[in-house]
Amino acid sequence: MKKTALFLGIVLAALLWVRAAAQPSAEEKAFQEAKILLFDEKWEEAQKKLEAFLQDYPSSPLVCQAVFYRAKCLGKQRGKQTEALASYENYLRCKDRNTSLVEEAETSIIDLAYDLYNRGTKQYVEEIEARLESSNRVIRYYAAFKLSLVKDKQAASRAIPVLKEIIAGEKDLDLQDRAKIALLRISPDALREVERGKEERRVRILKIRVYVEGQKEPELSINIPWALADLALSAIPDKDRSALRSEGYDLDKIIDELTRTRGSIIEIREKERTIKIWIDRE
Repeated sequence: MKKTALFLGIVLAALLWVRAAAQPSAEEKAFQEAKILLFDEKWEEAQKKLEAFLQDYPSSPLVCQAVFYRAKCLGKQRGKQTEALASYENYLRCKDRNTSLVEEAETSIIDLAYDLYNRGTKQYVEEIEARLESSNRVIRYYAAFKLSLVKDKQAASRAIPVLKEIIAGEKDLDLQDRAKIALLRISPDALREVERGKEERRVRILKIRVYVEGQKEPELSINIPWALADLALSAIPDKDRSALRSEGYDLDKIIDELTRTRGSIIEIREKERTIKIWIDRE
């Protein structure tokens, strides 16, 4: 009987401990109250609640989050952008910062800096420029897109290397398109250079077709990678080149024209046959 009573006492004590442990502490309750106000978009009330929390519980493990959410509240209120930006930077100095919140803090700083720049405080463009060097691609890309919008073309041009990086290396076509639009906004010439470079990187193919008069399909079709064709043509001895030249075929001229003039077709007509030679890219 005594053992049963002892057992029930232990169980009851355990249940009471679990119930007590499940109850939020005063600091947790204060923090949750602030977050509810924040989720209801009552920015000023939430800000005051968070400031009270930071004052009452300076050693709480929730302090870092409170700093972040206070910055968010400030950023949503008119005229408090400067204070919000400083508060986000305070969050980035927290030891217990969260990776996803760091990303949001950095992009929020970029937005706030852009807004302050547009309001006439030009030095804030430096906050955007600094994030072009971020190791986080989301932050780096976002900074480049935002910087492309500033009116100062010299400042905007600092985003060009990152925009080129996106166009060259990203598989996401939407990201590529956004980067192209941003690059066009800054410098149409820079976009043309990128497009030209991409075109040059495609494999060049030397194509030769021999058509017999009256036939639609070619009698002979040859496709050779230009690198190999150029090498083979360049290896032809001078005496053979001279012999061909005497018959009206100047190989050096043909190679030069094919290399220099993209998309042009060289036609050689011989009695009932026509030879077409051009370089294509695949």
